[in-house]
Amino acid sequence: MTPPDATRVRQRQVGVTGPDGPDAGRAVDEITLSAGDIDVTVWTYGATLVEVVVPDRAGDRSNVVCRLPDLAAYEDRALNAYVGSTVGRYCRGVRDGTFLLDGTRYTLDRNAGRHHLHGGTDGFDRRVWQARVEEGPDQVAAVLTLVSPDGDQGYPGELTAEVAYRLHAAGRLTFEYRASTTAPTLVGLTNHAFWNLAGAGTVDSHLLALNAERIVPFDEELFPLAGPLFPLAGTRLDFRVPRRIGADRLDNFFVLDEPRWAAELHDERSGRRMRVVTDQPGLGVYSGDGLFAPRAGLALEAGAWPDAPNLSDVPSVRLDPGQTYRHRTVHEFSVG
Repeated sequence: MTPPDATRVRQRQVGVTGPDGPDAGRAVDEITLSAGDIDVTVWTYGATLVEVVVPDRAGDRSNVVCRLPDLAAYEDRALNAYVGSTVGRYCRGVRDGTFLLDGTRYTLDRNAGRHHLHGGTDGFDRRVWQARVEEGPDQVAAVLTLVSPDGDQGYPGELTAEVAYRLHAAGRLTFEYRASTTAPTLVGLTNHAFWNLAGAGTVDSHLLALNAERIVPFDEELFPLAGPLFPLAGTRLDFRVPRRIGADRLDNFFVLDEPRWAAELHDERSGRRMRVVTDQPGLGVYSGDGLFAPRAGLALEAGAWPDAPNLSDVPSVRLDPGQTYRHRTVHEFSVG
């Protein structure tokens, strides 16, 4: 067994991007972080979380996030539903692909019918990020940076974005996001990993708990409806007490009312548990029904509200020059 205070980093090139993407012909690197009994692998393509390898109660180690076989698969939109990627400049949807900011109407790339989704056709998930490594005695990090030019996918201002994957020997994986801009703009970043603590099969048998009493009611296109938030007590979406995910489709935004914890996921057979803590106002929960292998993982996307740029009564996603966008989400792993 790896000593609990041991940390290490391994790096290698995994390929070169194809000719059709926004960063064609760029080398893509893999960074593997190890701390204690956990290994985390990140690629510079899409600042993507590719593997999180953790032990079960018997000490056997498995990858607990969905991954694709190679770089070509990650570049293939038919296969890659944002698997593990960093999503931005604004995660979630923008209705009609347009928003008003300081009296100016901006039109974004419409990549979901007439709407804008997860940053656009060439969003942050399709870009090759610059990377550096930070090492300490009990933690190690891969820090990835991307400069998004003014007008990128329709967004105003040049945005400098950073995501740090920090792995602590005590069993914590932290996503830390930062961003700054040269002009007023919108920003809301998240990670789109699909978690499966069994390491295989579907997530239907997992126990899920969510620290939320309300969701944002959606229309048929998954945009917020006018009116009050929807209370969950007594409904099929009430996960305040841990229960099995089952076969129900989940594709909802759960409102987090206080920051002690956001979600807990447990696979009873392996004993693996994951607790999620975030400073974000809500959690997008998606049961992966549209994945390459349906329901092979559960997405837990901490971040901004859906269609926040067009809503006045939700937490703002505006960022001005001189300000720093910050977002921190922690995944704590244990066995029991």
